[in-house]
Formats: sequence, structure tokens, C-alpha cells
Amino acid sequence: MTTGYGARSMTSPLRRVLVRPPQPADSERWREYGWRAAPDLAAAAAEHEALREILASAGAEVIVAEGERGNPDAIYAYDPVLVGERGAVLLRPGKEGRLGEPGALAADLARAGVPVAARIEAPGTIDGGDTLWLDRDTLLVGRGYRTNASGVEQLQAAFPELDGLSYDLPHWNGRAEVMHLMSLISPLDDDLALVYPRLAPVRLLELLAERGIETVEVPDEEFESMGPNVLALGPRLALALDGNDRTRRRMEAAGVEVLVYKGDEISRKGDGGPTCLTRPVLRG
Repeated sequence: MTTGYGARSMTSPLRRVLVRPPQPADSERWREYGWRAAPDLAAAAAEHEALREILASAGAEVIVAEGERGNPDAIYAYDPVLVGERGAVLLRPGKEGRLGEPGALAADLARAGVPVAARIEAPGTIDGGDTLWLDRDTLLVGRGYRTNASGVEQLQAAFPELDGLSYDLPHWNGRAEVMHLMSLISPLDDDLALVYPRLAPVRLLELLAERGIETVEVPDEEFESMGPNVLALGPRLALALDGNDRTRRRMEAAGVEVLVYKGDEISRKGDGGPTCLTRPVLRG
């Protein structure tokens, strides 16, 4: 790569990654944003610092963003932006309280040397958690309550050279409880993915089989504790939320090295796993 950005992969070695640490003003609005409980500020800061240390130890340059102030969801940096070879696509989250996040990250991206290549405009909505690179030429998008048809069309227009495939997501518990595509699948290598098949779209499972991608199944009891939400730091090197032990053992049995982080404050209370907390800027 001749630039410091470009991440059209979910599993190539992570070289640069953007994160947004928790800020003191965020916790005041935890109820408004639907968090399960108020985060402990000191504990949340310590958890996020430990997460950044793991990312850096794995070889990634960690870009610490300021993002939008007073928004507890802003720590989930995966959702507001997508980064390709031409730069960042500022998305338009489907949760009203998060609409300011993409614009707030623009300054952080500029400081990191990442230009803005495109923006999703109203009436389109799209959450980063509904986007997934199956390979460099295939972008998968989940169509649900946070990502609408206009958002999918605009994203496909931003990457006209790619195969863009969209999938309807299950209703699950309705609009109030987020269900992303990446709630159901996390790639672990070019030929391996972690999947919760009971809710995964049939056409997605068929595509994985057609592409020769084997799957590791998340057990039922670890689905709601974010068992399927795993960040690949490189091929068969994964970062997972501590506590989903059966899922971890299944990944290890498939030849995956699994690192874990503590996320009682930054993950469990806000329902965002390691993928949610990170926005890959450069892989390869």
C-alpha cells in the first residue's frame, strides 16, 4: 500500500485502526441511548486502554479519535464510517442519536491522513455493523431497521467496481433492539467464518458454502452475549469479548488463536463487541 488507508478485508493483518475512547460527558445520556446500565467512568477508561494495548501489541497503529462528545454510542467507531482505497465513506446511522457521529469523525480522519471519498445522504441510512467484506471484491450489506434500501444503493454507488450483495435481516426483537449483519457473522480467515446460523440469512449461508468458506457455529447460549462478534487481527488471530468460553474453544479447535479483553463497561452495558469498538483503517 502506498497510502495509510484501505481496508477491503476483514481478516488481513490489521495495520491501522481508529478507536474513540469513552469520555466523561458520555455517561450522562446512557438511558437515552438505551444502554443497560450507567458505565463506570474509571473502569470504562481502563478497559478501553487495555483494548488499545492489545491492538498495538498485535502490530496496529491505534488512531485515537475525539468523535462526537456526549454520545455514549460514539465509542462504537465501526458504525459511522467505512474505509476503502479511495478514502472514507461517511455513513448515516439508522439510530437518530448517532446521526452526528460521521461528521464528527471527519476531522479525526483528516488528521490521520484519510480523505472523505463519499457520504451517505438522507433518506439513506446505513450502519457500519451491517457491512462486511467477504473478500476484496465482495461487500455484503445487511438490510434491517438500521440500514434501508436507499443506504444500500448509495453504498453500492460508492463502490461501483465491487460485487455488492444485500441480505434481509431478521426482525428479532424489533426496532428498539439492534440486529446487525455482524451480529450474526465474523470472518476469521479467507476460508473460515464464525456464524450464528439459526438467524443467519439462508442466502448468506449458501454463499459461504459456494465460496468454500467453512463455519464455526456459535452456541445458542452465547449469541446474546455477543459470541458472534469477533475482530480478526489477522488470519486466524481473533480478539473476542471475555466470557464466551464455548465459542472461544470452538474457534481454537478450528485453528484460531483467540485473545480476549474485558468489556463489562464498554461492551456489555452498551451491547457492542470488539468489532463495534474498532474501525479498521488499513489492512494488508
